Amino acid sequence: MFTTTQVGSWPRSKTMLRALRDRRLGQMTRPEFDLVADEEVRRTVRIQEEAGLDLLVDGEHRRDNFYSFITEKVAGTKLMSLAEMLDEVEDKSGFEEMLTTLDVPASAIRNPTCVGRLSRREPLALDDFHFVKSLTDKPVKMTLPGPYLLSRSMYVTSYTKKAYRNHKSMADDVVRILREELIDLAEAGCEFVQFDEPVLTEIVMSQECGRRTFM
Repeated sequence: MFTTTQVGSWPRSKTMLRALRDRRLGQMTRPEFDLVADEEVRRTVRIQEEAGLDLLVDGEHRRDNFYSFITEKVAGTKLMSLAEMLDEVEDKSGFEEMLTTLDVPASAIRNPTCVGRLSRREPLALDDFHFVKSLTDKPVKMTLPGPYLLSRSMYVTSYTKKAYRNHKSMADDVVRILREELIDLAEAGCEFVQFDEPVLTEIVMSQECGRRTFM
């Protein structure tokens, strides 16, 4: 009666967490990292098939988090911790309040920050789709960060203003990049693409549309 699927990301094993850390620190090459991630994706697909899910995901094992991974894929971005950004954000008191609410160290959250003109350096999820699709005959869902989330989180005036005069001008390129990726996925045979927009819940629940948010 209902199509069953999973939201997208899966818990990382200790092996996967160690590989993500080593890759981030430059202690593991990309081919070495992919060998670990490939095995995690195989395990994830196997579990979903055994559970009888209709629409499978790859678990997002290759991603540091659900949107910071784009710094490897998109030119004009830099991965920065919230601690690094503290002195540069516009509303410092509001930023510190948000960090207190998150209840995690500011150094633990990494944000893709726009520092130049944005363009795809490589596909965001197309290669991941090809791999997971090679493992199953079932339909596959790929997940991407939504344009509203990226536009809200990536624009930091002191870093971004040289490339874009405001959020809207940067958002035009964000939408273009996501549209290009969507077209590539569709042409490759991907039937389902999920755009993650968790920030929209804040607008619905609090109506604080102008406050900076890092998810």
